[in-house]
Amino acid sequence: MTEMNMVQAINGTLDMAMAKDSSIILLGEDIGVDGGVFRVTDGLQKKYGAERVIDTPLVELGIVGMAIGMALSGLKPIPEIQFQDFIFTAMDQIINQAAKIRYRSGGEYTVPMVLRTPYGGGIRGGIYHSQSGEAYFAHTAGLTVVTPSNPSDAKGLLLSSIDYGDPVIFLEPKKLYRSMKMEVKEGDYRVPLRKAAVVREGDEVTAITYGSMVPLVKSTFEKNNVNGDIIDLRTILPMDIEAIVHSVEKTGRVVIVHEAPRTAGMGAEISAAITERALESLLAPILRVTGPDSPFPYRLEEYYMPNENRIMKAVNKLMEYR
Repeated sequence: MTEMNMVQAINGTLDMAMAKDSSIILLGEDIGVDGGVFRVTDGLQKKYGAERVIDTPLVELGIVGMAIGMALSGLKPIPEIQFQDFIFTAMDQIINQAAKIRYRSGGEYTVPMVLRTPYGGGIRGGIYHSQSGEAYFAHTAGLTVVTPSNPSDAKGLLLSSIDYGDPVIFLEPKKLYRSMKMEVKEGDYRVPLRKAAVVREGDEVTAITYGSMVPLVKSTFEKNNVNGDIIDLRTILPMDIEAIVHSVEKTGRVVIVHEAPRTAGMGAEISAAITERALESLLAPILRVTGPDSPFPYRLEEYYMPNENRIMKAVNKLMEYR
């Protein structure tokens, strides 16, 4: 076991995977010489060469298009989009190509690609460096959408994603890159995709969340002695509905926390899934604590993102409902 932050965990995981499998290729803007904006790929080009850790032009459409071509040719590309906010110019390749090729070819071709990208707020990045776009990808059949909430899961989920065989959108919460450390097991281990984690157990309320909101919800519950389950989805698409329903049937009260905008966010889909499967178990309306339906601000970031006060306001409302 070694204590490390999320940047170190992901860097070490990429290193281990590349040493084991020569078909793994990294590509992206400034990921080679500079090691990426957040230094997640630091040192890998020096170790594996410029043919396996490729500094690309500043063209996201081209990065993803090249990665799809590599995947169809027998390689395992891991492209990086510098910030998730920049990914939208590549959406045609992601949605109409990567996500559709297995279906379109009747399973003859697959795209074993892991598209890594930092997302979310928490570093005062402003309007073009702080967006949370998970719902865009979760609306697309053929994609698997993953986000870790801690360094240990980052390693295990990334290894599972590399071996998965179909396109994975691997969303890395940049707020957590260096803000927390934990013991991470050495060697090869996997955290299964499509499997949520119960990071705290209780009987009176269920909090469903993911990414950078997991440690926030956990600290809020611990500080305020909330007797509740906290479910870390880990895989956003497809969600672990069974884990969600099991908890809801136990507690009867639900709060969903994510920093993306409220309307048509993942909270809405989770709410619908619960009402379809566990309506009679609910003791109160499902509540959401989310970002507002506005562009991400620079100076007002702490008001945009969910915080302890907003989470507790929702929890108290659930507990007081009659």
